[in-house]
Amino acid sequence: MSLDDDPFDYRITKSGMLIIARNGRTVMELGGKKASALIPKLGASDESDQQLLARVTGNYRRGNERQVNKRH
Repeated sequence: MSLDDDPFDYRITKSGMLIIARNGRTVMELGGKKASALIPKLGASDESDQQLLARVTGNYRRGNERQVNKRH
């Protein structure tokens, strides 16, 4: 499942919290210094937004994962 197939969504609340969702479910809520550092970086392009959100949430591939056979 790639970021193109299942992208992250985000919204910024009035209080400055950043709510990150994927597939309609909240993945993470950021507030404080982390949110205030990330919010200005969002909005440049959708592709860079997806990469930033994936890295913040920890939901990204590092390239060293093994493919697991799902048929057992």
